Amino acid sequence: MTSVDSLSRWIYVAFALFLLLLLGLTGVTARGCRRDDPRRVITVWHPFRPPERALLEEEIRQFEQLHPDIHIRGLYKDIEELRSAFQAAALAGSGPDLVYGPSDVLDTYQSMGIVQDMGPWFTDDMRAEFIKGALTFLPNKDDPTQTDLVQVGDRFGTHLALVYNRRFIKEPPKTTDELVALAKANTLGARSGNRKERYGLVWNFNEPYFAIPFLTGYGAWVFVEPMGSGNTSRPIPALNTPQSVAAYQFLKQLHDVDQVVPANCDYELADTLFKTGRAAMIINGDWSWSDYLNDSDIDAVVAPLPMVSATGQPMRSMIAPKGFTLNANSSPENASAAMAFVRHMIAPDAQRRIVERLREIPVLRSIYSESLATADPTYQTSQKVLDVGRMMPVMTELRAVWDAMRPNYQAVMGGNMSPEDAAAQMQREALRKIELMHRKIEPAQGQAIVQIGGLCLLAAWLAWQRKNFRRFYLEWPRNRVAYWFLLPALITIFAVIVFPFFYNIAISFSDMSLVRFKNWRIVGFQNYAEVFSDWNLWMVFVNTILWTVVNVSAQVGVGLLLAVALNGPVRGKSLYRVLLIIPWAIPTYITALTWRGMFDYEYGAVNLLLERAAEFAPIAWLLNVAHLTPPVNWLGEPLRAFEACVVANVWLGFPFMMVIALGGMQGISSEFYEAARIDRASRWQQFWHITLPLLRPVLLPAITLGAIWTFNSLNVIWLVSNGGEPQDATHILVSYVYRSVFNLYRYSYGAALSMVIFVFLAIFSVIFLQRRRALDNVYG
Repeated sequence: MTSVDSLSRWIYVAFALFLLLLLGLTGVTARGCRRDDPRRVITVWHPFRPPERALLEEEIRQFEQLHPDIHIRGLYKDIEELRSAFQAAALAGSGPDLVYGPSDVLDTYQSMGIVQDMGPWFTDDMRAEFIKGALTFLPNKDDPTQTDLVQVGDRFGTHLALVYNRRFIKEPPKTTDELVALAKANTLGARSGNRKERYGLVWNFNEPYFAIPFLTGYGAWVFVEPMGSGNTSRPIPALNTPQSVAAYQFLKQLHDVDQVVPANCDYELADTLFKTGRAAMIINGDWSWSDYLNDSDIDAVVAPLPMVSATGQPMRSMIAPKGFTLNANSSPENASAAMAFVRHMIAPDAQRRIVERLREIPVLRSIYSESLATADPTYQTSQKVLDVGRMMPVMTELRAVWDAMRPNYQAVMGGNMSPEDAAAQMQREALRKIELMHRKIEPAQGQAIVQIGGLCLLAAWLAWQRKNFRRFYLEWPRNRVAYWFLLPALITIFAVIVFPFFYNIAISFSDMSLVRFKNWRIVGFQNYAEVFSDWNLWMVFVNTILWTVVNVSAQVGVGLLLAVALNGPVRGKSLYRVLLIIPWAIPTYITALTWRGMFDYEYGAVNLLLERAAEFAPIAWLLNVAHLTPPVNWLGEPLRAFEACVVANVWLGFPFMMVIALGGMQGISSEFYEAARIDRASRWQQFWHITLPLLRPVLLPAITLGAIWTFNSLNVIWLVSNGGEPQDATHILVSYVYRSVFNLYRYSYGAALSMVIFVFLAIFSVIFLQRRRALDNVYG
């Protein structure tokens, strides 16, 4: 071995030791304890807000003082991220020991077989200490005659109440008639344009969850009762009833006739209006009350929701216990340590601190009895809500019900559907989605074809690459150091690209779903057959093509225009370049949410500009011809919401096209333009016959990338239109895949659809790259 090879090897060894040391230090920091720390580490995933998180950290410190051999590691995750990440981690045989959250997802966890029975740690006497509903039992996945304790709650929450500003309203309404009267009295006239100075009542009427108190007040509910027992009986939706229609009619009257609520009011708008004193009342959940009560600019008070005057029934909010669930992958030793921490969190002292610090309802009967004497008005309101509230169904089918309700409920509030038609459509969609959620795919004749075909493709690939394998075998002794340096990159590429890609192909031919989460099997081409026979999917596909063509065309057009302008003799060219690159440099998340705020119906900057422009007669005429008479309900109408998403995406994409075009222009020889000027060619002729043809080899790859990015642009659709709203009319294929997979747990269907998208984009890219090579031959 030469001295150079020896030196290279020692360099590699030193580099590897440095990496190991760095990873070791990182691991020590991530775990929060030393590598040689003998304590058992228990990981808890939670969605706690800052006040809740502070209390959790305090409880962890107290627990660790009592149990010095155990270290509790809390990790914050957003509620939706927590659910999806836990499912993915549990499928891989890992994940946290404990998961904290509300009870609505427990049936999903149990159906997937990713949670343990917590019953052995709680005797009958201990269970008797809990308030009804605090412990969640579900039928055993393998033996429906047995029940498992799948969650131990430490508090009740997620309920809605009425928060009013005492500067405008002295006493809360007792009935809906009083509610409407107070709302009308506190809805002040237009300050400018169509905007009101103050609204009487606001709430997030884009989400059907906030309509539940109105439904219950009219005697409606989401499922038929009594519901079946056992995991073989599915709940039946009860969305098309006279009671639910009456509730939607009342809500529609509040919006259309009484006009006491703003148009297209989402959660952020309602929250902002109330905090800024431009709303007298708001309907919101317990997670938001502390923000209002601690805001010195408003005099907020929390009160129970009023009784419905037409029925004499109270508006009942959904109540759910929030607590801990034990991972099925947790070892017996870790499970025992984790359950010790759970018992600490439901101990009397910890329950008292939950009442005192967070003003939330405890789960122990004794502590709840003590808390009845508290003088805190907010806590008293929570008690009243709990007394009349209804427990949230612990059923996976509730996810399908929300999905069925949301677009039709938005159509009612947007004036595009009558309450009767909406209720009927909700029922049909809920039944269809529940059927899809539980669909079992049986292996077909194509199963053998898929398996044999996969083996044949693998054998063909090995035969095709046999020379490369032989070359690697022969060169390995001479280039070991080079291959060792290359190995980390190869492992990373295989782990994050190659393996997930082929794993996704396998899933696309399987029956992986809610009912077969871990024990999925190859079943054939049924998923692909369903993809190509789904009429709704084809409509979304056409929408995606339109979305891509419009966006890329506008991005290229605006980018070319600005590139031509900056390529000329412009003063301050460097400053303009920096300013025009900012939309591309700012994170997409921030830009998309900013555009969503700018497109707000009453307070957005876009409508404000349109109103100012409409003061001039010629511009007003043009706006009227374009059906843009202000104010425009950008986010409340399907076509306008699509246009808003296009504007936001073009804003994000034109700097990339501008930079590419500008770089290409600066590479074009000035001799072409000098010859054109001698021939008296106009500026347009120079652009059309010189600039554009010579830019095509540069622009075609950029257009290909832009088309792929736009085709898969989930962020803009999800953030600007809030996940395909209104009425699921702004979906593109990637957002449709997301809904299909994560809302209805149709993993194999989503994998098949993603492979169809991949093949389509691959064909598109090949065609454009071939076009580029042809142009290179012409212009090169």
